Amino acid sequence: MKRIAVLSCFLLAILAVTFHPATAQESARKVVTRVSPQYPVLARNMNLQGSVKADVIVAPNGTVKSIQIKGGHPLLGQAAENAIREWKWEAAPHETHEIVELKFTL
Repeated sequence: MKRIAVLSCFLLAILAVTFHPATAQESARKVVTRVSPQYPVLARNMNLQGSVKADVIVAPNGTVKSIQIKGGHPLLGQAAENAIREWKWEAAPHETHEIVELKFTL
């Protein structure tokens, strides 16, 4: 029983450090300029549809600092990345992570 209590305290301490709200920089900044992706010709010819998820790091001035595609077909992912690079968000005091999902349908 003592072992379970010690293990529980240890796990709670790890969770408290890992999920500290001060380290979380995710937000829902408003998109000021949104560019629609161009449907790739090859994907259209293959009747390829789906969603692409991306984790976007946005600089304090609202420009895209980096993009990491988290899911979706590679053909659609490249088109999504090209479009998201042109997006602008509202200014903020620090950089943030924004999750973007783009849907490609015929």
